[in-house]
Amino acid sequence: MSTLKAKIRADLTSAMKARDKDRAGTLRMVLSSISEAEVAGKEAKELTDEEVTTILTREAKKRREAATAFADGGRAEQAEKETAEAAVIADYLPEQLSAEEIVDLVSKAVEQTGAAGEGMRAMGKVMGILTPQTKGKADGGAVAAEVRKQLA
Repeated sequence: MSTLKAKIRADLTSAMKARDKDRAGTLRMVLSSISEAEVAGKEAKELTDEEVTTILTREAKKRREAATAFADGGRAEQAEKETAEAAVIADYLPEQLSAEEIVDLVSKAVEQTGAAGEGMRAMGKVMGILTPQTKGKADGGAVAAEVRKQLA
């Protein structure tokens, strides 16, 4: 069992003992998503910490998007619930990169690929270098937006 999955399972037990329904519910949903990913495909497999982090990132993104949609729809209470769930999931994700760190990484990648003069055609090259560096540490949309800004 991956250490991250074991930590989530242990924290679920602690949350249940503390009668923290919101945290326990969120951790149950996350463990359910992890289990679902383990049995998806032709044969069941044990996920690595990196694969669990990918699932956590996807779940956190779902919560952020849902919170935005609920807030735009005038359902503040539901938006707060989704935001709280995203915060619980964020506890298990690696430290997120700041905006300045993203700008710095993008400028280094543009420099490394020599893509400064090529414009938007070079976006694939630059993103190819950045994606492994930022996976799980930054929102892909934010990274792509910064790449577009620097290549424009």
